[in-house]
Order: sequence, then C-alpha cells, then structure tokens
Amino acid sequence: MVAGPEHVKYAEAICFNYHESAKARGTGIAERKPEYITEKINKGNGVIAFHGDQLAGFCYIETWSHGRYVANSGLIIVPAFRKQGLARRLKAKVFEHSRSKFPQAKVFGITTSLAVMKINSQLGYQPVTFSELTQDDAFWEGCKSCPNYDILMRNERRLCLCTAMLAPSQEEMEYDLSNLIISDNAK
Repeated sequence: MVAGPEHVKYAEAICFNYHESAKARGTGIAERKPEYITEKINKGNGVIAFHGDQLAGFCYIETWSHGRYVANSGLIIVPAFRKQGLARRLKAKVFEHSRSKFPQAKVFGITTSLAVMKINSQLGYQPVTFSELTQDDAFWEGCKSCPNYDILMRNERRLCLCTAMLAPSQEEMEYDLSNLIISDNAK
C-alpha cells in the first residue's frame, strides 16, 4: 500500500534493514536515515508491505530535474519475506504509483542487484548510460554514503558498479501507443 503518516513508526526498522542488507551483500547500498524515510512516507512517496502487522518491505519515489525524472529507490525486503515474490509486487506498486502521481516523468533506478534488474525489465525499464538519467547534483549527492561512490566520481558520474535503468514516462507510452495504433490503421 502507499505509506501514510501512520507508517512513520517503521522508519527506523526500514533503515536498519537497509544497513543489514548492505552488510550482508557487501555491495553498494546508500545509507538512509529515519528522517529521510519519514519525509518520503509523509509526502505519500513510499510504498510499504506488511505480513499481518509485521513490516515486510518498503520502496520510495523521489523526483528530480523539476519532475522530469522519478527514481524508484530504496527497495528493501525483510529477510524473512524474501524469495516469495514480494519484491516484484512492491516494485510494480511503486512503479504504478510513480506513473499515476507523475505521469510526465521518466522513471529510473540504479542497482547492483540482478533480481531488481530482472524485475525492472519486466516493468518496461531499459538499461541506459548514466548520461540518460537526471543530472541533478542533489541526486548524485545521495550516492555519497555508498561504498562505491569513489568509482562513480572517478568516472565523472558516467560509470559505476550500479546499472542504470530507465522507463519512459506514462505520457510517452500513451503517445507511442497512439502512434502505433494510427500506423496499424493506415495499413
């Protein structure tokens, strides 16, 4: 479900899970603070999953470049709920929420996770170079807490261990579909 103010109490647990996942995977995961997660929840920019009343997962959206880009970020599944398809459902929900809330925005994410890349591909994302993402400095500031930040900066924000993936905006998709229908009818 889309997270609301009643879910703020889970912000610390979400951040704890980010930290533990980063340690366990040994790959770059940017650190997040409970205040940051609280802000996402209070703005209606988070999607949260439960099993009963137990936190099972979370993901949030962030806008960049004056709303032209939306990042789906911070996907975390509590270990007890992994390998059950929850990540796929959560990513689909945050993608749908992004598209409905910001239909003009291109949706993107960066990840080192093969599982997330597969899910993103199923949702319509395509791998792209970092130059196709927002160039908003504030976005790249968020990478500072990642252990791979030096790689990103050494390569002038063009290359990192993460894979960048981008989906067209809802408006672009509708335009492409309408042109496809017109083209098919012209035959």
